[in-house]
Amino acid sequence: MTIKSMTAFSRQELQAEWGSITWELRSVNHRYLEVGLRVPDDFRVLEPKFRDLMTNALGRGKVDAGLRFKPAAGAASGLRVNQSLVEGVLKAVAEVEVQMHVSQSLSPMDILRWPDVVTAEAPDMSVAHADAMELLQQTLDDFIAAREREGGRMGAVISSRCEALANEVERVAERRVEVLAHLRERLNKRLADLDVSADPGRLEQEMVMLAQRLDVDEELERLRSHLVETRSVLVSGEPIGRRLDFLMQEFNREANTLSSKSSDSETTKSAVEMKVLIEQMREQVQNLE
Repeated sequence: MTIKSMTAFSRQELQAEWGSITWELRSVNHRYLEVGLRVPDDFRVLEPKFRDLMTNALGRGKVDAGLRFKPAAGAASGLRVNQSLVEGVLKAVAEVEVQMHVSQSLSPMDILRWPDVVTAEAPDMSVAHADAMELLQQTLDDFIAAREREGGRMGAVISSRCEALANEVERVAERRVEVLAHLRERLNKRLADLDVSADPGRLEQEMVMLAQRLDVDEELERLRSHLVETRSVLVSGEPIGRRLDFLMQEFNREANTLSSKSSDSETTKSAVEMKVLIEQMREQVQNLE
């Protein structure tokens, strides 16, 4: 199974002796699978089968599916005259004429206007029904292929952002020694400006406490772990939208903590860049099945 987007569109049409049908499928992102189905009355008997076919083929997304039907010229339903009812109407009219002592001639149109004297013969839709099922499957195949193409593009974007995020993580990690050295230098300078001699042991103790307060090794390690998991999910061959959505929340949590602990402008800049990259990934993830 490849990465699939929840956003797609497909339209397929079929011309036949009995007329023409057109299937249209379109979808947007949604937490679950929601299928909206519109079919003509002539095909309503197949609605459960149409729905089952789409439900089994799709994972998530709000899907709008519509079937349009145009019967062929001359394929209109025939008319059937209810002979027994016509005889009954004529007999009833004759009896009333005798009782009322009047004679009222009826035209053929008067008889035909009588309820249920003329009924439309239902056309044989079995071939059209079979063709509609087959065309829906073809439309679904094209629809899913469109989802996969879009999903592939989204996966490539997420992978590239992962690489950029990994670079920022290592950039922050490489600066840790330099940042601590800079803090020591700044503390010594402040003491020199105040013309105060500090106990070396006490100074080291303060530096350790400061380093612990500003330590981001744990956040960096968790970011690395989330990157490994994200790359693994992208090639897992399973529906990945919900899993990646959770990972984006975890990425944001660590990036926010890293930003709050930052003690120099370069680390802050990297933390901001991480948030931008995470948001760009999250926008893609929102549309993945």
